[in-house]
Amino acid sequence: MQLVAGPSLRSDQKVPTVPDVDGSGADRLQPLSGISDYYYQCNHPDHELALGPLLTRLVETEGETLHVAEELTRHYEEIDLLYTISAVLGRTIGLEEAASVIVREVSKVVGARRASILVYDAEHRTLRPVAGWGVDVSDFTPIPVDDEMSVAARVFRECDTVLRNASDDGMWKDPDAMTRPYRGKAFLSVPIVYPDPDGVARPVGVINLTDRMSEDAFGHGHAKLVTAIAHQIGAAIENARLVELDRERQRVRQELQLAHDLQLRLLPSPTLLGPQIDVAAICRPAEDVGGDFYQFVRLPGSQVGVMLGDVSTHGLAAALIMALVLSAAGIHAVAAESPEAALDQLLASVNSELAETEMYLSLFYGIVDAEHGILRYANAGHPHAWRMSGDGSAKRLAATAPPLGLGEPGAIEGSSVEWAPDSDLLVLVSDGITETRNRSDELFGEARVLDIVRQTRNNPAVEIVEAVFNAVSSFADVATDDRTVVVLKA
Repeated sequence: MQLVAGPSLRSDQKVPTVPDVDGSGADRLQPLSGISDYYYQCNHPDHELALGPLLTRLVETEGETLHVAEELTRHYEEIDLLYTISAVLGRTIGLEEAASVIVREVSKVVGARRASILVYDAEHRTLRPVAGWGVDVSDFTPIPVDDEMSVAARVFRECDTVLRNASDDGMWKDPDAMTRPYRGKAFLSVPIVYPDPDGVARPVGVINLTDRMSEDAFGHGHAKLVTAIAHQIGAAIENARLVELDRERQRVRQELQLAHDLQLRLLPSPTLLGPQIDVAAICRPAEDVGGDFYQFVRLPGSQVGVMLGDVSTHGLAAALIMALVLSAAGIHAVAAESPEAALDQLLASVNSELAETEMYLSLFYGIVDAEHGILRYANAGHPHAWRMSGDGSAKRLAATAPPLGLGEPGAIEGSSVEWAPDSDLLVLVSDGITETRNRSDELFGEARVLDIVRQTRNNPAVEIVEAVFNAVSSFADVATDDRTVVVLKA
């Protein structure tokens, strides 16, 4: 007996004969029942009826064994792929590097010669290529997500897999298909998704595969496997996005800290006025940078100039205006003949910037002439300025003009009050001090400021300023506006 295999016979072909090796008359191959391409020759005709079914069962069992082995091999490859991807995603590597490994391993398992991973760019509303297999994606143009002719864009928009094989009817018509060097017509495009906190899948990219190495077709098993992998990739993409966002926040945080330090360095030191002048100031922005500022100006003779400004907002925009005004103020204060002339010239130089940014600022500028016992000042809408006498009484130094940016140049007036050297104090605070509210929604108010200054007026200026700040911080530790205090003894 012998078992042979070969191609199926056509209808016009006869089963071939073989030599009768033992003279038994069994010279013809008999086909196995129910199994094509297999034949047997039995040298004992009496055993032929029993041998045929036995051989059929034997071949069927062998086929089932081979099929199971193939299935086990395929599942092992899939399990090994999932393990590989989990290991890749578990390492701290960049998105592009992880995507390159993933697209390569997925392509090997599903038998694709070409593959790519596209990631959603929310800022530009495009799908940006980050990795490819069998193709260089560095030259790929990002795909707009509203592109009606793009399979990847469609998959992203509808968050649904597209699987097309050469035998499918109604193939997706791609106008660029003829110009692309694809080896086959089959392709598999799967959305990469990540669940929102409410559990709804949100697309974050697309994985595309084409050019199968064997049969020009992807199966539903391939789609199921790639979909499972796409969920893992989605987590990696989201993690990479969050890491990048955190890095960006840290970078911004560092830049804001540098801006904060730079802004404070722009403010002059009290020593600028000389050792004989007792002056102190503290400026603390509510955010990293702010719109409050002060300026000290040393003038001819025994005169000293003190300025406090408060831009209408706070934050970065106010800080930019503050830096501009602070620089210009120092120049005009030195050159001008009077406080009102200094503010008028300052307004003329920054008025266009204030108008463009729709900002304004209150600004007090006073010149103390201890030798002649006079304080000359111009007040552009700053409400919190006082001269406190040696007996503790306080006189408000009222506004002589609207805030800069709300009035026209030439409309600023000046005023003056008597000044008693060595006993009078010039007290300036921003509204971030007086308008601080505690948890009971109670205002800190001007009265508290003046009471603290009155009680500490015989102390050095720095101790008076610190006393005010400590009281405000105890009243409400969270600042909602920039806080500035300036005290001058001369």
